[in-house]
Amino acid sequence: MTVGRTVLLLGGTGFLGRAIGAAFEAGGARVLSAARGGPLRLDLTRAGAEDLAALLRAHPPDVVVNAAGRAWRATDEEMYAANAHAVVRLVEAMAGLPDRPRLIQLGSVHEYGAGVVGAGLREDHPPAPVTAYGRSKLRGSQAVLDGVRTANLDGIVLRLANVCGPGAPAGSLLGAVGARLARAGSAPRAADDPVVLRVAPLRARRDFVDVRDVAEAVVAAAGLPGTGPAEPVINIGRGEALDMRELVERLAALSGLPVRIVESETDGPLRADVEWQRLDVSKARLLLGWRPRRGVDRSLGDLLAVERAAAPAARPA
Repeated sequence: MTVGRTVLLLGGTGFLGRAIGAAFEAGGARVLSAARGGPLRLDLTRAGAEDLAALLRAHPPDVVVNAAGRAWRATDEEMYAANAHAVVRLVEAMAGLPDRPRLIQLGSVHEYGAGVVGAGLREDHPPAPVTAYGRSKLRGSQAVLDGVRTANLDGIVLRLANVCGPGAPAGSLLGAVGARLARAGSAPRAADDPVVLRVAPLRARRDFVDVRDVAEAVVAAAGLPGTGPAEPVINIGRGEALDMRELVERLAALSGLPVRIVESETDGPLRADVEWQRLDVSKARLLLGWRPRRGVDRSLGDLLAVERAAAPAARPA
């Protein structure tokens, strides 16, 4: 239970942070949002361990959730600064506190690297990331796990599948497609004139989970009694490998627009990582009592609804 507890939410103004903050507040927690543009102004990539310790002493939390990080439209150096080095300093700051709050670190399926076709990745699968993003996220997760082992940190790493749903960033594939469809729907056009979606080849099958389901998993992890599980890594995903082409086609169908999808090696960022990923989420069900509750159509439909609300209204002819 989180009623009456204080949660310090790092990256609270981002895609994940907004959903997590709303879930904690709905459960009666007091949420302090720290971000570059948040109520508590903090640039985690620039803050030193002493700065973070001072923040934690000034606003003592029961739970710290690190939802900050960089994934899209970032250089390797920027990803390492946000996803790895900042977490190292955060762990150092928390290890020096006399009363240590629980730390929930949001990791990534991309820390595992390649999956085995037809099988789910378990938490004991040896990490072997193949992208700078995956390597930077793994370094951050390792910092938390090292803190648990050597400094008695009360830490949990939630390794997330690819996250979608309302508010998905424009840098993500589904976020970009949703924004493109919303703009096309608000612009004057002939009824039978198709919207052309140019995308990089959609060859992969990946695990996707709704951002609100992620938020519920974070709240459940915050409420675990004691100092958390002995092996503090928990996968959070749908447990399915979804075909990327079918996901884009479903989003197009939900838009109600005639759409033509054009796959090209020259359109959109080419993915150099693995083409199959599915998480085994049985540990989350067992320890957290958690399961994903939102279906793919709801997640994609709500994504599209948010983009439509943000799209400029069409001017009358």
